[in-house]
Amino acid sequence: MVTSAAQVFAYGADDSFGPNGALDLNRPMVGMATTPDGGGYWLVAADGGIFNFGDASFYGSTGGMGLNAPIVGMAATPDGNGYWLVGADGGIFATGDAHYEGSTGALTLNKPVVGMARTPDGRGYWLVASDGGVFAFGDAAFYGSTGNFPLNRPIVGMAATPDGRGYWLVASDGGIFAFGAAAFYGSAGNLELNRPIVGMTATPAGGGYWLVASDGGVFAYGDASFYGSAQGTAAGQPVVGIAS
Repeated sequence: MVTSAAQVFAYGADDSFGPNGALDLNRPMVGMATTPDGGGYWLVAADGGIFNFGDASFYGSTGGMGLNAPIVGMAATPDGNGYWLVGADGGIFATGDAHYEGSTGALTLNKPVVGMARTPDGRGYWLVASDGGVFAFGDAAFYGSTGNFPLNRPIVGMAATPDGRGYWLVASDGGIFAFGAAAFYGSAGNLELNRPIVGMTATPAGGGYWLVASDGGVFAYGDASFYGSAQGTAAGQPVVGIAS
């Protein structure tokens, strides 16, 4: 998991590859993605600045561009030779071997985009807005959304099933909404949280998922094992993302 100040916390079989010191950030971090072999990762800032560690290669950034809306998330291609960045307006920036399949940058959205997930072959992706509206591009199929539901709390992220036939949406209260082939394994929606949930990631088999709160608290469901959390160790900087 990563904090807004680029602190990285690794648990279980994952390793931390840096940064080993403080980074000079123009904007706070907003998310991360890992390489296919788990030997590295990318961190992305709100201005689209990319910081790569381990075996993650740099394929470009939007750090020097004038953006219409801040970057809110990213996803890596299946082979790790590229990545997409997504802005709050749904604008997509594709680098390396990541294919541009469309965006909502030219649309008037009811709510801002807060995250994305890609299909297994990397020829499509989903964007999700804070009201749970889902936008599917390329070979990503639409399986449903919460765009017309009265939500207790806004949606803050999503994860796709390994076969790309479904996805989960997570709200800031830990509520989980499963669509398509995505199974429901539990949620934190009925818990009293110390801090809001900020993201999620699915297990490789798709039989479970982890939720992470802004204080680094981790909630594991299904076949997702609990390996630890960053509660009390994030030096006051909020956790903003998680990847597996």
